[in-house]
Amino acid sequence: MEQLFFAKLNKIIIYYLTYKNMANGPRKDFLSWNDTFMLMAQLIAQRSKEPSTQTGAVVVDERNVVLGMGYNGFPRGIEADELPWGKEQDSWVYTKYPYTVHAERNAIYNSNKSVEGGKVYCTLFPCNECAKTIIQNGIKELIYMDDKYINEEYSVAAKKLFDLAGVRYKKYVPSKKMLISDNDEK
Repeated sequence: MEQLFFAKLNKIIIYYLTYKNMANGPRKDFLSWNDTFMLMAQLIAQRSKEPSTQTGAVVVDERNVVLGMGYNGFPRGIEADELPWGKEQDSWVYTKYPYTVHAERNAIYNSNKSVEGGKVYCTLFPCNECAKTIIQNGIKELIYMDDKYINEEYSVAAKKLFDLAGVRYKKYVPSKKMLISDNDEK
């Protein structure tokens, strides 16, 4: 009987050592949703042909399903060399400003279904025009990475619009250090 007890105990120990210790649970160092979507926004921004500021945006629903992505650039069908990219000229029509579609709007335009109730992740705090589009489409939260133009009138107006419409906004804070490697061996 004692021998049978130790045989069963031995099987339990082997089972424990073999199966239970193989994996002590799921991986703990995975990306948070905020980190994931901000990395996606940074990645899609790299599609922009804008010479001075490349921006990206990702719209997700309340279940963290990606609905759309966008970057700043000219409207579909217009080649990158057909319009000006300059910032300052004698006339506004000779600058990039009247022709560029911002990343936030492109993310909404590119969405595969309604973005109502969703979140938008932006590499740059939106302007007032994008704020109106975000509000009108029912997005409830904005997470932005950079606010270098936060004191400009269009950013002040955007904040006012978000506050009045009840759209929450917050600056993105990475939960861990992340590196994207291009796998180049040097």
